[in-house]
Amino acid sequence: MDDKNIQDSKNRWRRIELPVTGMTCANCAANIERGLKKLDGVANVSVNFGSERARVDLDEGKTGISEVVDRIQRSGYGVATQRIELPITGMTCANCSANVERALKKKVPGVTDASVNFASERATVDFIPSVSGIDDLVAAIEKAGYGAVVPEENVSAEDAELSARQAEIADQTRKFIAGVVFALPLFLLSMARDFGLTGPWSHAAWVNWLFFALATPVQFYTGWDYYVGGIKSLRNKSANMDVLVAMGSSVAYGYSVCVLLFPAVGDHVYFETSAVIITLIKLGKMLEARTKGRTGGAIRKLMGLRPDTAVVIDDDGNEQEIALTRVQQGDRLRVRPGERIPVDGQVQEGRSAVDESMLTGEPLPVDKGPGDKVVGGTINGQGLLQLTATAVGKDTALAQIIRLVQEAQGTRPPIQALADRVAAYFVPTIIAVAVATFLIWWAVGGQFVPAMIRLVAVLVIACPCALGLATPTAIMAGTGKGAESGILFKRGIALEIATRLDTVILDKTGTITEGKPAVADIVPIESAGLDETSLLRIAASAEQGSEHPLGKAIVNAAKERAIRPEKLSTFSAAGGSGVEARVGEHHIRVGKPGWFAEQGMALAPVADDIERLQYEGKTVMVVVRDDALCGLISVSDRLKPDSTDAIDRLHRQGLSVVMLTGDNPRTARTIADQVKVDDVYAEVRPEEKSAKVREIQEEGRKVAMVGDGINDAPALAQADVGMAIGTGTDVAIESADVILSSGSLLGVPRTMDVSRATMRTIRQNLFWAFFYNVALVPVAAGVLQPFEGVPAFLRQLHPILAALAMAFSSLSVVTNSLRLYGKKIR
Repeated sequence: MDDKNIQDSKNRWRRIELPVTGMTCANCAANIERGLKKLDGVANVSVNFGSERARVDLDEGKTGISEVVDRIQRSGYGVATQRIELPITGMTCANCSANVERALKKKVPGVTDASVNFASERATVDFIPSVSGIDDLVAAIEKAGYGAVVPEENVSAEDAELSARQAEIADQTRKFIAGVVFALPLFLLSMARDFGLTGPWSHAAWVNWLFFALATPVQFYTGWDYYVGGIKSLRNKSANMDVLVAMGSSVAYGYSVCVLLFPAVGDHVYFETSAVIITLIKLGKMLEARTKGRTGGAIRKLMGLRPDTAVVIDDDGNEQEIALTRVQQGDRLRVRPGERIPVDGQVQEGRSAVDESMLTGEPLPVDKGPGDKVVGGTINGQGLLQLTATAVGKDTALAQIIRLVQEAQGTRPPIQALADRVAAYFVPTIIAVAVATFLIWWAVGGQFVPAMIRLVAVLVIACPCALGLATPTAIMAGTGKGAESGILFKRGIALEIATRLDTVILDKTGTITEGKPAVADIVPIESAGLDETSLLRIAASAEQGSEHPLGKAIVNAAKERAIRPEKLSTFSAAGGSGVEARVGEHHIRVGKPGWFAEQGMALAPVADDIERLQYEGKTVMVVVRDDALCGLISVSDRLKPDSTDAIDRLHRQGLSVVMLTGDNPRTARTIADQVKVDDVYAEVRPEEKSAKVREIQEEGRKVAMVGDGINDAPALAQADVGMAIGTGTDVAIESADVILSSGSLLGVPRTMDVSRATMRTIRQNLFWAFFYNVALVPVAAGVLQPFEGVPAFLRQLHPILAALAMAFSSLSVVTNSLRLYGKKIR
C-alpha cells in the first residue's frame, strides 16, 4: 500500500462518543460492546456504564455513525439525540430538498436522520450533540448551496424564519420586475417586427444589438438563480428544474448571440424567447412562493395567538409589563379582561369565562376560577384573573400543538412515494427527450432552428415542481385545517390511513359518556340491617385506595354526604372487576356482580334489583362484608350531549361503529341502543382492549380506536389509527396518531372529513402533475405536427407558451391545496 492510501485510510478513522440510554447494569454495557464489535470497520469499543457513554473508533469508509446508532438501538438501548428544525432558503424544487437531505446525512457525522420538506421549506434534523453541533448542520447546508436560518438569541425562530421568507420573496419580486422592465419592450418590438408592423428600420443590424442589450440583464440578473441552482444541483450529482430552465433559455440566448456575432449562422434572433421564458417562470415561482406560504397559514395563526408581553406581579404587588420570553415558571401574572393569556397557568384569584376556541374548535367559553388550569393563547373574557405560570416557552400547550402540526406536516405519506420515485429520474429523462426531439426533427426536417425551438419548448414546459408540491402542500393545508378544528395529527400518514378505515371502535367511559360517573342508587338489603348511609360508608371505606372511576364515584358520593370513611389496613384491586379491603375487623368486597358470581357467591336476593338497575343503563356494584351481602350501589355516567350526533355522522360516512365497555351486557346494550352503535363488546377489561382491537382487525377490517389516551394506550397503539380525546392541554399523548383536543366525539367525524378532503386534494394534485407532464411534453416535442386539423400553436408549441404553462402548473397545485382552508368542517 502506498503512502497516499495509508494516509487516506488514517483519515477515515474517527473516534466518537455517544450518550447511551437504557442501561441498568454492567452487563448492558457488555451487550452493547459485543453488538458494536460485530460491525465491519469498528474497533476499540468501550462502553462505560457509570458515565453511560460509548466510545467507538470507526472507519467511516466502511461504517457510518447512523449504523452504530442503529446497532445500539437494535440491542435494546437508545442514543440521546437532539432534534432541531431549521428554516431553509434557496430551494426551488423537490430535488433541492433531496440535495439538502443528502448533504446533512452524508456530510455531517452526527446526523442520525434528516427530513427536508420543500413545501414548508424546513429541515427537521436528529443529531447527536456530542458529535456535531448546529454550526456543523448550517455549514453543510450552505456548502450544498442553500441557506439555513438560525434565530438570534433574542429573536424567536418564527420571526427569524418569517423575515428570511419575506426577504426571499422580495428578492424574487425585484428580479421579476427587472425582467418585466426589459422583457416587455423586447417582446413587443420583436413581435411587431415579426408581424410586419414596423418599418424597414426594424431590420437594421443595430436593432438586434438593442435586443441583445434588453435580453442580457434578464438572462443574467433575473435568471441568475437558475444558473446558480443548476450548478449546485449538478455538483450534488443530481438535476433539478433549474437545470432545465437554464438549459432551455441558454440555448435560445446562445443561438441568438451566435447569429449576432456570425450572421452566416442564421437571419433571426430569439432574444425575446429566452427573456420571456425566464420572466414568466420567475413570475410563476414568485406567485408560488407567496401562495405556498399561505398553506402554512394555520401555523402562523397559532403562532399569532401568543402575546408579545405579559404583566408580572412582583413580591410587593407591583405590576410590570415584560417580554413574553422573560416569563418564568412560577411567576405571578395578571390578565385583564379581553387580553390573551400569555402562558399556561393555574388561576389563583378571580373568575372569568375563557375563549379556547382557537385551540379546541369549540365556540363556547369555558368558566374558570381558582384552581382551574388555563392555556396560553386563549382569550380572557370579562373577569380579571391572577394566575401562576406553570409552563412557559416550548413547554406550553400552544408550543406543543405548533410542534405537533409542524411534525405532521413534515411527514411523507405512502402516496407520495410514487411522486418521489418519478421526481428522481424526471429531469434526466426530460433532457434525454429534449435531445432526442432535437435530433429527430433536425434529421426529419433538415432545419436546425425549428428543431432547436422544439428542444427549448420541451426543456421549458417540463415541471418537476408540481410533482414535488402535490402532496406536502395538501398535507400542510389539511393538518392546518384540522388544527383550526381541534384535530391534531401527530403523523401525517394518519391522514392517508384514515381514508381507508371502515370501523371505529369507541371506548364508552370518557368517550361516549362524560367520564364522570356518579352514584345514582343506594339499595341496602333489609336482612343486613343497614341504611343508605351505613352502606355507603362501608363501600367508600373499601374504595379509598381505588383509582378506578367507579370507585372514585363512590368515595365522592360519601364526601358529598359528609360521610367519613373508616381507615383501611389492606387493599387490593381485581383489574377493574372489584376491590377488597380490610377495614377494622371486617373483610369488605365491592365489585361487579359477575366478579362475585365467579367466586361462587349467591346473588339471588338482589338479582331482581341488579336486573332492574342494569336495564336502566346503570353500572351495579355489589357490597359484601364478611361474606354477607350488604346491598347494591349503582353508578351512572351521563352521555355526552353530542355523542348521538357524532355516531350518526359516522354512520352517514359509511363507517361501522363498535363500543367497548367493562359493563355487563345488559347495561352495555342499553347505552348502545341510546346512541345506536352497530356492535357492543361488554365486560372487556382494560388490559383486554388491545386484544379486542386485534381480533376485529383479524376480521379484515381497518380500525380506528377512540379513547382517552391513558387507560386505552395499548389499544390506541394497536389500532390502524389511534384517536385520543383530550383537552387543549393534552397534546403529548404518545400512543395516539390523532388528538382531538376539543374533548368532543364530533372530532372523530371531523377527522374523517379532513382526511378524506386532504387525500382527495392530493390525488387531484398528483393527477394534474402527472397529466400535465405526460400530455404537454409530447405536445412540445411535436407529436401533433402531422395533424393538420390541430391549431398551429399546438402543432409548433412556442417556448414562450411552454414557459407560461410551466409557470402556472405548480401554482395551480398549490392553489388547489389552499382550497382545503375553505372547506367547512362542522
